[in-house]
Amino acid sequence: MRVCSGWLRRLYCLPLVLFIPYFLSVLELHQNSIIEGSHKKHSNKFDHLVLGPAAGQGLRDRLQCQGTKALNKTHFAASSHESNSGESIAFITVFTVYNSSLAVHADGRSSDLVTVGNVSYSKVERSMAILNVFINFIQATMPRSNVIILTDPASEFSLLRDRRVTIYPIEGEYSRDKLMLQRIRSYIAFLETKLEEYNQGHGLINHYIFTDSDIAVVDDLGQIFQSHPSFHLALTFRNNKDQPLNSGFIAVRGTPEGILRAKIFLQEVLKVYSSKYMNASRMLGDQLALAWVVKSHPHFDTKRFSKPQPFLEKIGGTSVLFLPCAIYNWTPPEGAGQFHGMPLDVKVVHFKGSRKRLMLESWNFFIFSSDISDMLCLILMSGRTN
Repeated sequence: MRVCSGWLRRLYCLPLVLFIPYFLSVLELHQNSIIEGSHKKHSNKFDHLVLGPAAGQGLRDRLQCQGTKALNKTHFAASSHESNSGESIAFITVFTVYNSSLAVHADGRSSDLVTVGNVSYSKVERSMAILNVFINFIQATMPRSNVIILTDPASEFSLLRDRRVTIYPIEGEYSRDKLMLQRIRSYIAFLETKLEEYNQGHGLINHYIFTDSDIAVVDDLGQIFQSHPSFHLALTFRNNKDQPLNSGFIAVRGTPEGILRAKIFLQEVLKVYSSKYMNASRMLGDQLALAWVVKSHPHFDTKRFSKPQPFLEKIGGTSVLFLPCAIYNWTPPEGAGQFHGMPLDVKVVHFKGSRKRLMLESWNFFIFSSDISDMLCLILMSGRTN
């Protein structure tokens, strides 16, 4: 006998027939809501800035903001220190592209997309966008400077411009696990090449600033070489016992003596890195090695790191200028009120770690406002990005 045969069985099955489509539609709606909610939760993490009170309000020599409007201006003056003596400045950064497959949500959207304004980026696209913004800030504040990108010869990427930007391939090991180690090796190889060129009588004096690509130069840095004429190499320091030096900013005087002494100093850092800190080769090893080389020097007073004032010290045969991170390597706080605001004379903003998206937001803001000080207020108020 068939199930539901006869009028009585049809009557009994009628509620079930009516209920099944309803049940399936509810199930589909529930699944869609989970996918949508998951994507919304993910996208909320990246899609907007969370603005809070600007730290340092009411403090002397700190940027004062009313919303994203600066009430007192920073000391920005484009090209005010760029020398007419034939000396120039080149910014050097190490950059490579990794092939990575995108993770995809159930709705077909990439889980690695980051939205900034009206543009969504994959991880590779965001890295390229950050590199372009790095160049944009330099060209906005120091338009006569050059940018040199040290990279793996096998790395394939293109830039939107070719003026004053050079891609400089250097052989080496650019894997993620060895990138920080390779960065020092690339710096040394570059300096060796420039020293050889100089010894052959090619070119005028060209100073070099080696930086991470996630920094924004917000004021002219030419004054470093003019105001401190005796240093060979410059590092940035902070009041941090274990990691007082940050490797994201290293300046080298472009004289034969400056290049040679900087190369010898970095070779010592590389030696210490390779022998003592290979367990931190992916992250922080270079900074630990820098600190070891400096602090192990006889008579070096680490208490000088507690005061944000430049000072000069002879390390081995190298004259090292120590510059405060508060001015030359300032990092936005990741929480409201975490720091005591932004110094008025800040020259470099470093968008470390999770702050990289803020770098893109800051450039977009600057394009429309054309005011560095107002942009710095946006950065100061953006304690966290969600």
